[in-house]
This record gives sequence, C-alpha cells and structure tokens, in this order.
Amino acid sequence: MLNKTLVPQSVAREIQAMIQAGQLKAGEKIPSQREFSQKFGISRASLREALLTLETLGLLKTEAGRGTFVAAGEGAAGQSGMAPWRYSESYSVFDVFQTRILLEGEIARLSAGRLSQTQLEKMEKATKTMEDCWANQDLLANVDADLEFHSTMVSACSNTMLKALYQTVRDQVTETQRQPIPITDPERMRQSIAEHRRIIAALRANDGALARSEMEAHIRNTARCAGLQP
Repeated sequence: MLNKTLVPQSVAREIQAMIQAGQLKAGEKIPSQREFSQKFGISRASLREALLTLETLGLLKTEAGRGTFVAAGEGAAGQSGMAPWRYSESYSVFDVFQTRILLEGEIARLSAGRLSQTQLEKMEKATKTMEDCWANQDLLANVDADLEFHSTMVSACSNTMLKALYQTVRDQVTETQRQPIPITDPERMRQSIAEHRRIIAALRANDGALARSEMEAHIRNTARCAGLQP
C-alpha cells in the first residue's frame, strides 16, 4: 500500500511509466478519473494532484469539455507551451520567482561554509541525478532531484525564520521548478546543471557573496526560460 503522503507522486510515476512504455500513447485520451482512481486504489483528490503534476511537466494536456490527453510529444522536447499556473488566484508566477531570488539568494549566502561534506555530496549526487534523469526523460525524478538540491542547501541555513519561510512557500517554489520543464531545451538543462555545480563550489569555498550571486543568477535564468524577467 502506498504511503499516504507520497500517493500523488507515486501515481504520477506510474502514469509517466505507462506513457513511456507506450501503454498510453501520444494524443490518446486517458481513462476517466473514476476509472483511474479505482485502478490505483486512491482518492480522486490524490489522482487529480498526480494529473496536475504531469500536466505541469508537459506529459498530459487537458482540453475543456473533452478531457485529459497524453501530450503530442513525449517528454519536454517539442511541447508548445507551459501549463496554466496553478496558484494564479493567490500569486503570479512572476511574484514567486521574484520571491525565490530574494529568499534563496540570502539562504545561499547564509549556508556557505555551513554544509557538511555529506550535505555537499548529497547536492552533487542530486545534480548528477538531474542530469541522468533528463537524459532518460524521467521528468518527475529530474524535478525531485532539483528539489532535493535546493532543500539540502536550505537545511544548512543559519536563520531559522528564513528556513520556516521557505517551507511556507515550498509548494509555489516547487511549481516554478516544474513549470518551465515543457519548454526547456537540452542546452538550458545543461546550463542549469552547470549552475548547480557553481553554487556547490561557492558553498564549499565558504564564499557567501558568490553563493548568493550564483543562486540569484540560476533562478533568474530559470525564470527567463519561462519567459519572465524578474
């Protein structure tokens, strides 16, 4: 039985695997929420969360009045645009990117020199996982590794209030890490991975100013990929 806290992500992985295996083909309408929730033995609320995640990553596309379909091009390559922003009623995606620059830039500065060798290795492993999963078009695992990279750095921050603030906005932050994936080309992903490695180098060197600068540049570049200039 699936862990309740991991149900949407686990089901999203299963559906992604079905798409990659050709069990669900490009352009094909997926089963109804009732059928899918029964198949996986989960609530419709958990299923909807899984489907929203896959839509944000560009693997599914919902058409009003018609249903949800497997996107025409498997994976990130070839997608025509990003999914609708899930938090539009509360915060714009621009506002979230702008907040990330301020928040994560300062967290990077305060984390410099505070990460243990184990934590730095964890960030390096997450970056390598991102690289490998992108090559395999395992988009869910690619984003999970990205999230682990950022959260590991946050865990070393000396300011407990900043860490708490990060947790408060984590859902929105996560969405900005998923949102640009459908329009991310291989070159941008290579750049993003290189940016991660420069952030790690600055953190390891106990260079707070450089860590902040590298993190701010990384988030700005991700925002530009989404067509924004925060």
